[in-house]
Amino acid sequence: MILGVIGGGQLARMMIPAAVALGIEIRVLAEFEGMSASLAATDIGDYRDASVVLAFAEGVDAVTFDHEHVPQEVLRALVDAGVAVHPGPDALRFAQDKREMRRRMAELGVPQPDWAAVDAAEDLERFLADHGGVGVVKTATGGYDGKGVRVVRSVDEARDWLEGAAAGGPRLLVEELVPFRRELAQVIARRPSGEVVVWPLVQTVQRDGICVEVLAPAPHAAGIQPIVDDLARTVADGIAVTGVLAIEMFETSDGRVLVNELAMRPHNSGHWTIDGAITSQFEQHVRAVLDLPLGSTALVAPAAVMVNVIGGPASGSMADRYPSALAAHPDVKVHSYAKAARPGRKVGHVTAVGDDMDEVAYRARAAGAHFDA
Repeated sequence: MILGVIGGGQLARMMIPAAVALGIEIRVLAEFEGMSASLAATDIGDYRDASVVLAFAEGVDAVTFDHEHVPQEVLRALVDAGVAVHPGPDALRFAQDKREMRRRMAELGVPQPDWAAVDAAEDLERFLADHGGVGVVKTATGGYDGKGVRVVRSVDEARDWLEGAAAGGPRLLVEELVPFRRELAQVIARRPSGEVVVWPLVQTVQRDGICVEVLAPAPHAAGIQPIVDDLARTVADGIAVTGVLAIEMFETSDGRVLVNELAMRPHNSGHWTIDGAITSQFEQHVRAVLDLPLGSTALVAPAAVMVNVIGGPASGSMADRYPSALAAHPDVKVHSYAKAARPGRKVGHVTAVGDDMDEVAYRARAAGAHFDA
């Protein structure tokens, strides 16, 4: 079997050992030389160019993605050429366009924040008036890690985005500012034949719009796990996704769970599965997109904590810190993305597993601190 991955980032990089372990050849179309997944970058080219992508896809059994940014017209060209594309364009559009995602969640009856499309200043004025004078304005496309998101209390605070949208830039939507208690994520995998598996619900910790920590399983979540399982299956089947799907959610103070975002690929909230679950999200994604039977999602220990390395060392690389970090924490797994250090950039992560969540979190945080600036 041959799997083609479009995008050369760290998600493609972490698919490589999963594919190799199964004896599956993996080919990567990277945007440029030296990207994280350069070990398997058989092609360098523009994923927005249909001719480049079609040439890359020749001879592969399936094509999947490191990101959701491949244009719909390119995805359709692959399908028209008879390439197995997972997730397909009909599903992927719900991860590419937040307005489309919100509409589909409403059709499926999935709980989510109040929202409205914003096509003019009057749309935003009306929403703010109906929601206590505050709202979360988002670009419908292109946002990630806190980018493309702005809390506003007046139209003037979004005037530049409104003008940009009117000039052909990203369309806008506005959502209620949810008074959430914590953020959760449910990672699920579905293969074309319809088999679905879910990992335990996790709690994510955000700082400045970037995930810094994931606790698996989410503490004190046994009561809502069945509810979230049903919600995740409803979403996965309702959009006919194939591969790994991550559903980011808010848990409110009154116990409600609201869908915030969707990601149709391995996701930061599931990196802990490499060391903390019988089947990692990366192996599961490879299995799913090739329509192979899915693996067990059980944890290998009662608790797992993943801490992101954000920015990285002020000088040198993560590897420069290995002598001290690995000696001090031989029971913590370190993952480098082979990326240059840069403020706000995810350059790696560490994962600890064990019996007690507090103790595991302490070890993961201490190990992650070795790679701070």
